[in-house]
Amino acid sequence: MNPQLSVMTLIRGGVFTRADARACGYPDPDIDSLLETGNWRRIRPGTYAPYQVLTVVDERMVHLRRAYRLLRYGEAGLTASHQSAAALHGLPTWGLDLSRVHVTARDGRPGRHAGGVHRHVRDPVGPQVLTWNKLRMASPARAVAEVAAVADRAPAVALAEAALYAGLASPVGLRRATTQLVRGFQRAHRVIELAGTESASVAESRLRLILSEAGLPAPLSCPPPLDPSAADPSLTESSSVGEGGETAALWFPDERTVIEFEPRFPFPCCVSDDDTEELTDHATSAHEPGPPDYESYPEPLEYCWISWPDLDNPAEVVDRIRTTFTRATRRTGIRLFDPTRRKPGVRRHWPGRLVTPTQEDLPS
Repeated sequence: MNPQLSVMTLIRGGVFTRADARACGYPDPDIDSLLETGNWRRIRPGTYAPYQVLTVVDERMVHLRRAYRLLRYGEAGLTASHQSAAALHGLPTWGLDLSRVHVTARDGRPGRHAGGVHRHVRDPVGPQVLTWNKLRMASPARAVAEVAAVADRAPAVALAEAALYAGLASPVGLRRATTQLVRGFQRAHRVIELAGTESASVAESRLRLILSEAGLPAPLSCPPPLDPSAADPSLTESSSVGEGGETAALWFPDERTVIEFEPRFPFPCCVSDDDTEELTDHATSAHEPGPPDYESYPEPLEYCWISWPDLDNPAEVVDRIRTTFTRATRRTGIRLFDPTRRKPGVRRHWPGRLVTPTQEDLPS
């Protein structure tokens, strides 16, 4: 099930219609095949549900249902924007405020309104507005730029990297969207500059941002080699700690260190039919890196585990990673010296300084 249909499933409370599946890119033969194979089950004529999928009523689901009801049956001319548009595109909304539905209109009183609606006024509404399943919403690039202009840095960077990973936006498109903002474009530009294409989950995005802000070296883009000391890497202690037994890792070959973490909230991976060839090439190059040449890198010596709750304390994470780097350096047997450090025990001679001889130094 692609992210668009997943959004419609949340909006309708765990089910979707055949019209929803068609709007999300599923032709009738594929729908019938999924029903015959048991991947989808028929709830009633024309209404289906994913097989063995538990639908949890959370804040994201409630926000999507309210946004759908407002756009479909509310005031005419409303356009979903900010985090509401990002949620409708299937992008992660971790760390964002979902208590109010954000819409943009050409007129009216801006600000917060009754019923949990935040109205943004812009005349004209602006570029990069599209219609999907009879819902008007900002494009993924514009939604990311709008969030980056007002939200905290970590959630905004994670949202931008998710759009890049899914192929819904390109770096050029995100920078163009920031220049079209009415306010907050400088803050949004800083967020877009921090966003990369290597992260595959919210947890990895947060960890890479912590490393960047602390001035630590950037990890290699290719995956690390397997731990040679483990007979079965799937049974290592670090992989059993993660959620569902899943573990991701960042590789620092120069420091001979591997940082393992929980890949919480993985990014969606999809490229819609309306995306340009530029977005397709960008997504392909981001997801299919060349095979790493492991023989040219030394094997890792130290491993460090970072859990999802640890990311709430960036100072502790940085300290643990620095300690791991130091421990790996000591195991190599190579000591690093600072060339600017003053040598101890060297007596300095001051030019022009006269030393008066004592009585004992004079000849008898």
